[in-house]
Amino acid sequence: MKHLFARKPISLMLQEMEGDNRLRRALGPVALTSLGIGAIIGTGIFVLTGIAAHDKAGPALMLSFVVSGLTCVFAALCYAEFASRVPVAGSAYTYAYATLGEFMAWIIGWDLVLEYAVTSATVAHGWSHYFQNFIGIFGIALPPALSRAPFDFDPATGSFLATGAIVDLPSIVITLVITAVLVKGIRESAGFNIAMVVIKLAAVLFVIAVGAFYIDPANWRPFAPYGYSGVSFFGHTVFGQAGPGGAPLGMLAGAAIIFFAYVGFDSVSTHSEEARNPRRDVPIAIIVSLVICTVLYLAVSAVLTGMVRYDSLNIDAPVADAFRQVGLTWAQVIISIGALTGMTSVLLVMMLSQPRVLLAMARDGMVPESFFGAVHEKFRTPWKSTILTGAFVALLAAFLPLRVLAELTNIGTLLAFVIVCAAVLVVRKTHPEMKPSFRVPFVPFTPILGMLLCLMLMFSLPVENWLRLGAWFAVGIAIYFVYGRRHSVMARLRREGRAG
Repeated sequence: MKHLFARKPISLMLQEMEGDNRLRRALGPVALTSLGIGAIIGTGIFVLTGIAAHDKAGPALMLSFVVSGLTCVFAALCYAEFASRVPVAGSAYTYAYATLGEFMAWIIGWDLVLEYAVTSATVAHGWSHYFQNFIGIFGIALPPALSRAPFDFDPATGSFLATGAIVDLPSIVITLVITAVLVKGIRESAGFNIAMVVIKLAAVLFVIAVGAFYIDPANWRPFAPYGYSGVSFFGHTVFGQAGPGGAPLGMLAGAAIIFFAYVGFDSVSTHSEEARNPRRDVPIAIIVSLVICTVLYLAVSAVLTGMVRYDSLNIDAPVADAFRQVGLTWAQVIISIGALTGMTSVLLVMMLSQPRVLLAMARDGMVPESFFGAVHEKFRTPWKSTILTGAFVALLAAFLPLRVLAELTNIGTLLAFVIVCAAVLVVRKTHPEMKPSFRVPFVPFTPILGMLLCLMLMFSLPVENWLRLGAWFAVGIAIYFVYGRRHSVMARLRREGRAG
């Protein structure tokens, strides 16, 4: 059993990073920050605001953003310290291997695969909705059979229903295009992302500046129609109202859903190996991108729920439709272009991050290195795992509904944050000799508060998400014991007599 918790030496991680199979250092602080903003602002603000306000929180969505943002601040500080300690690819997976041991590293790595893949599928789903809304402005419509997933989830009845469609074709197309861009190279991908970030920030500022003139304070009353709580424990609401199937309603329940809007800042840490000065630039990029996006989210949620009553918000394309409802049909074009650009950049960053996690796991022997660890000779990108990621994301986006994808993303990400916060407490004890360029303030209170807030939001998600997460981990644990445990770097070192 002790081998399950064997920790990989940080010195070995840094040594492996200098080998021939390493990634190209091409990212500075601006590129890293834009990757963070690119990953954060997208589907969360342009799509999930409608679901969270309509189904869970009402105008109290503004406070939901505050709670989710505060949760992310604690986790971001922990990520920033680890990024300055261990500037290699792999994000939370790498941090867990160095502090909590091999089995926990596998758990978090398998969890990150879920997070990035399902996030990408959710974003592709949102992109499809806005694309169809955009072409609809010009009187163009896709055949219904190719316009959405074949089934959806109805929160009013708590059951699944058939949509009559066959496949969501636009989500497949955008996923395959992004996959081709990512195979080409990190420098090209980062440059493409910076351009898209500028466009979508302009669109967000447009929404705030123009929409502010159409706010009707009456739409903010009642401010919290579902209440200010909404905490459940494995499907049983303990504070606040209960919706269909026992799912919690209220401001905190809204925070659990809208938490998706912040997913992405942690992806900056997966690119530490490609940063020119990772110990300085990665912590800066994580914190700056999170602060900028939190301010923008608060402003947009206030404008959106002020322009249109919460129960009249369109779930598929809430921001563009809100402007249509107040008579600003011309603004739909600007907002739709900004939304499409924003979600494209999110999709790029999420799908950029997933292969880097698989690369780190392949280097450790957890998954076959010949495939997942293959770096293209010319492009210096993990091209095989990038193509596999693209195919997997396209399948998820084409056939699963938006609500299911968003909630599954949230529970996986929150679990990753819990583990990273715990790992900070461990690394302070196990590696006191390391002097990172950034240290989490107010330890142990900051990591502990981060863990408690993340767990609260996890428990506020519908119980079905725990069952799906459990099924995912059951598959992952089976893979670990069949393959990963026997082929891991620590098992190899034990066989060579270099590890206990």
